[in-house]
Amino acid sequence: MLIDCHNHLGVDLYFYSNGYHPYCQDLPAMYTEGRHCGVDYWIAFPMVANLTFDVAEMRRRKLVAGGPEKVPYAFENERMLREINQLYPDYGRSVLPFMILDPLREPEAQLKKLRELKAQFPFYGLKIQATMIQSDVGALLNEGRGFLEFAAEFDLPFIIHSSVAPEDTWSQATTILKVAEATPNVRFCLAHSCRYDQECLDRVAELPNTWFDCSAHRIHCEGVVRGYGYVAPEARRFKADYRDPAAVLRALAEAYPTKLIWGSDTPFQSYVADIDGQYVSLRSTYVEEVACVRALPAPLQQAIGNDNIRALLRLKDDRLLARR
Repeated sequence: MLIDCHNHLGVDLYFYSNGYHPYCQDLPAMYTEGRHCGVDYWIAFPMVANLTFDVAEMRRRKLVAGGPEKVPYAFENERMLREINQLYPDYGRSVLPFMILDPLREPEAQLKKLRELKAQFPFYGLKIQATMIQSDVGALLNEGRGFLEFAAEFDLPFIIHSSVAPEDTWSQATTILKVAEATPNVRFCLAHSCRYDQECLDRVAELPNTWFDCSAHRIHCEGVVRGYGYVAPEARRFKADYRDPAAVLRALAEAYPTKLIWGSDTPFQSYVADIDGQYVSLRSTYVEEVACVRALPAPLQQAIGNDNIRALLRLKDDRLLARR
């Protein structure tokens, strides 16, 4: 069985209005392409830019308040849950939805909506991408502490976008690890392999309540090869041959056999955008992401594509992963 722990559903108006790609994915597309690649189950959450941001300002590459919605992700979370449970329930039975949240803005209103949704639909975890919306993930220990309490109450894990780039003050992997250390009764998965930062990966291995996923693995390897700044600098980087993404995945799986979780990041396994007049083109495919897993020995495939995800989820009813 292969479970993909990191996928986005919906529309990102910021990406769409600025000519970036990707900007959308619906459930039938994710399901159909993923099944073609041999994926059995998916964890999915909404896109990142939400309708609390002013749409006209999005077209000017700014995220500011003033959109048609007042509560961050209230619309997006409900829209995704209805797509999974009502529009396409035959596909939805293979999806474990996570709710996305803003750790800083309107936390009480978000929590109220999450409780309303929990009474209507099942969901199995919480997701944060604080970089895009410029919202400090460290707020989980202050203004957003209610989200940690909510996660503990319902035994829900977090998947959190992580960064090591100095200019990204919102999603530092070290900050997420501090949150995890302070909240031992909640489970956390740091996305994107902590950008291959050896110190952070080793700390994930030490903490009993943390894991990391390898989402968008191939374009992160490409970032190392091209010398881009969104991955760890060489002095701090996990040692591997980044010209060979399958070899990097194997090295990570062997070094962290109970901590690495496989995820593709569809549709963001690729990223193509015009940044300051210059196109940045980082492209991969679902087929290529899955091929990296299939290149591993069977025990490692089982660990990163099944066992470790189950440990993060800690499902009350394991039959959820027996439905197809």
